[in-house]
Amino acid sequence: MARRTRVLIPTGALGLAYDRDALARGVAAGPDIIAVDGGSTDSGPAYLGRGVSKYSRATTKAEWRDLMLAREKAGVPLVIGTAGTCGADTTVDWLYDITCELAQELSQKLTVTRLYSSQNPHDIARALAAGRIAALPAAPDIDAALIRTCTNIVALAGAEQIAAALNTGADIVIAGRTTDTAIIAALPILRGADPGGAWHGAKIGECGALATTNPATGVILIDFDAAGFTMEPLAPSARATPYTVSAHMLYENTDPFLLHEPGGVLDVTHATYTALYDRKVRVEGSVWRPGPYTVKLEGARIGGYQTVSLTLLRDRHYVANARGWAAGVAAKARSDVAARMSLGEGQFDIEMRLIGLDATLGPLEKPGPLPAEIGVLTIVTAPTEAQAAEIGKMLNPYLLHHALSEDEPMPTFAFPFSPAETSRGALYEFCLHHVLSLDDPMSAFRLVTNEVGHD
Repeated sequence: MARRTRVLIPTGALGLAYDRDALARGVAAGPDIIAVDGGSTDSGPAYLGRGVSKYSRATTKAEWRDLMLAREKAGVPLVIGTAGTCGADTTVDWLYDITCELAQELSQKLTVTRLYSSQNPHDIARALAAGRIAALPAAPDIDAALIRTCTNIVALAGAEQIAAALNTGADIVIAGRTTDTAIIAALPILRGADPGGAWHGAKIGECGALATTNPATGVILIDFDAAGFTMEPLAPSARATPYTVSAHMLYENTDPFLLHEPGGVLDVTHATYTALYDRKVRVEGSVWRPGPYTVKLEGARIGGYQTVSLTLLRDRHYVANARGWAAGVAAKARSDVAARMSLGEGQFDIEMRLIGLDATLGPLEKPGPLPAEIGVLTIVTAPTEAQAAEIGKMLNPYLLHHALSEDEPMPTFAFPFSPAETSRGALYEFCLHHVLSLDDPMSAFRLVTNEVGHD
C-alpha cells in the first residue's frame, strides 16, 4: 500500500529567492524530501554552451545554505535538478564545491551523490548512426559532423535516475540536467504513489508557487498518495485554486492534457480539481501511460562571434529619422565588408536595435511620441572573433559621423564607452531538439557518491 509522500518545494529555481518563513512552516510540516530546480533553457544557449551557471555564486551559496539547514532540521534528503542552470557536468561540480564549503562551515557530515547528465558528442554521433536518435517537432536537421561541434550535450534525466541517486542513501543529491518534474515525482513513485498523480503533481509543483495566486512566495507543499495529490502554498498571501493549478499544465507545454516524460506520457484529460479550505487543491484522475524509454537531448555549439557598439542619438532630426539613419549605416558597412574582407551575404550579420524606439518589437511597435534620445545598439556577428571586431571598427566612423543626406553638415554622435566596440566573444546556439532511446535508463548517466563535511 502506498504511503503518503510529502514533498517540500522551496522555489521555482535556486537563485530566484523564496519566503524563509514559509520554508520554516514547510519544515515544521514534516516533509519526506525537499526538492528544488536549479535551472532551465529559458535564458538561452550560452549557459549550456559554456557550461556555467546563470546565477551568481554568492546568491546560490546563500540560498543553498538555508536549504541545507532546512534539510538538517527536517532530517530528509535534499535534491536539486539541473544544477547550475544548464545541468552540465561542470555546473554539477560547481554546486558540489559550494556544498562541500557549506558542509564545513555548518559542521555538517553529509553523504552527497552527484548525478551526471553530460554526453560525449562522439557517443551521440554513434547513437545517431545506430538509429537511436529521433527528432522532436521543429527540430533542426543534424548529422555526425554537427553533433561533434557541440561544446556541451546533456540528456534530461527522469524519475528513474533520481530514484537511483536517492537509493544511494544520499543526504543531498546534486543532479545534472533533469526534467523539471523528475526531482518531485521520483520519491512518490518509488514509494508506491499513483504514477499519474505523481507526474501531474510534479508538473504543478515544478515552479514552486507559480501555480498559486502569489508566485513570488515560492514555497509549496505537495502530498502524494495512491489516488492523487494535494497541493498547498505555505505563504499566507498565496492560495491555490482549481484554476491556478489546472492552468499550469499549459506552462511550457503545448498540450493542456498531455505531458511527455522519460518512459511515458501523462494524461490529465479526466483529472478533477477540488478546492479545499480556500487554499489547497486536491487532484485525482490523472493517468500515466507507459511507453518507450527515451530521454531528451539538449546541445549547444558556437554559432559565430559578436562585437557590439552603442551609439546615442539626441539631435531631434536624427531621432525623428533614426530608422533611416540606421539603415544607411548598415548598408555602407555591409558594402565595405563585402569589398574589403571577402565575406559574402550570409557569412556575417549587422543588426541595429533602436533602444527607446522599437528595440524589442521592431516593426510591430506601435508609433508614439518621439523620445528625447535613442540608443543604437549595433550587433555584429561573424565567423571569427577577429572578423567581428574588424567589422565593428569599420562601423565606427559611420556610427560617429554618418549624415542622413549628402547636403547636410557632418554630425557627431556620442559613444558612452571607449573603445566604442566591445567583444561579446562566442555566440552560442541550440542545435539538438531530439530524443535518445535507452534500453537501460541509467546507461546515459552516472552516479558518484562521496562523504563530505565536518569530521
